[in-house]
Amino acid sequence: MLTGASDIDVLARFGRALADPIRCRILLALRQAPAYPADLAEALGVSRTRLSNHLACLRDCGLVVTAPNGRRTRYELADERLGHALDHLLAAVVAVESDKTCPDAATRDCC
Repeated sequence: MLTGASDIDVLARFGRALADPIRCRILLALRQAPAYPADLAEALGVSRTRLSNHLACLRDCGLVVTAPNGRRTRYELADERLGHALDHLLAAVVAVESDKTCPDAATRDCC
């Protein structure tokens, strides 16, 4: 059971990061391998400015870190366990029946 404020804060940060499809795509890409922003922007089909804003959010959430490499900066997951957590989360979501939505979906715009 989550009791500490820090546990709740960690989950809230993770949820905030996953709340945006571009940030999800970044995390999934970095789960495969570290990458440079220009390469990520091209692979995801987003502008470098937009990508930079999302990377800043992910850094602020503590999910990604930078690794200087000469004049370039590479991004990677802050901890390899995040990649495993994403794998487990994807497996859990896939296990849920896709035709089910929460009962409040129409009124709360949540599912």
